Amino acid sequence: MNSPMPPSLPAPGPPPAPQAPYAIVPARPTSSTAIVSLVAGLLSWILLPWIGSIVAIIAGHMARAEIRRSDGVLDGDGMALAGMVLGYVQIGLTLLGLIALFLFFGGIAALVALSQ
Repeated sequence: MNSPMPPSLPAPGPPPAPQAPYAIVPARPTSSTAIVSLVAGLLSWILLPWIGSIVAIIAGHMARAEIRRSDGVLDGDGMALAGMVLGYVQIGLTLLGLIALFLFFGGIAALVALSQ
């Protein structure tokens, strides 16, 4: 009986060419005012509601303008935007709370005035 011959393996090819080393791209520096905006926005929810919100909004707008003017040299647009959003939301919710408070106590005062 003839036994079948095992298939022959292909001949090994040349070794792969070495890969070029990765180019190290220096990280872009982050805008300081973007960091200030984000930190102030976070503080507006924890410690300084009005002051933190106003600082976050102003610093966020300044940082975004600075980043646009830098032509890609500075980074941090997301931080600046997050600080601005935190500041605007904090001010909006505070104003809604004040309106609700005035309506509540105004309603109570109106009920008291009508009951007399």
